[in-house]
Amino acid sequence: MRNILTILGNIPVTSSVIASLFPEVKTKSAKVAQLEKAGEIIRLRRNLFVVNPEETNQPLSSGLIANHLLAPSYVSMQTALRYYGLIPEAVYTIQSMTFKAAKEFNTPVGNFCYYHISRETYPIGITQIKEGNGVYIMATPEKALCDLIANLPGINLRYQKEALEFLEENLRFDMDRVSQLNPEIFSEYAKKGKKSTSILTILKLLQHE
Repeated sequence: MRNILTILGNIPVTSSVIASLFPEVKTKSAKVAQLEKAGEIIRLRRNLFVVNPEETNQPLSSGLIANHLLAPSYVSMQTALRYYGLIPEAVYTIQSMTFKAAKEFNTPVGNFCYYHISRETYPIGITQIKEGNGVYIMATPEKALCDLIANLPGINLRYQKEALEFLEENLRFDMDRVSQLNPEIFSEYAKKGKKSTSILTILKLLQHE
């Protein structure tokens, strides 16, 4: 018989959603605990679970999990830049932005770190990423770079030379794709976000290119 949990796919859900699949069971919390002990579901945090991919034959989506672990949030910084192929290094902690307090979750399926961003800056330059049957929210390449600059300690880009060194040496950014970046997102971010001077220096560098 097909495991009824497979209908949940790889979407993180609460214990009440899982319990609703077993209407014949009277003690819902005990059923959820039983499923977790059996390894059929994986606890991400208090009252949030995902079905074990061995049960669903669907790979877990780190982006989808990140959006659900702390909402509202979107995937950003090095995680997004790596997704777009703009930096070469692998990123092992999933980085996201939220207008809630900064937070970190260490889960059985990975580590997730959330950085604070203002409500005014939050909606600039975010997009939907389709992965399998799911959709999650991620920064555009421009927004991811802005978020990274705004949250890296010690980064103060006053001159284009400094901006170029940061991109080429610190990030090993794919400079062949710099001309494809949208300057409007940098301009809008500089009006509302942190480290506006550094963001504007990046913008000048892009426009010079």
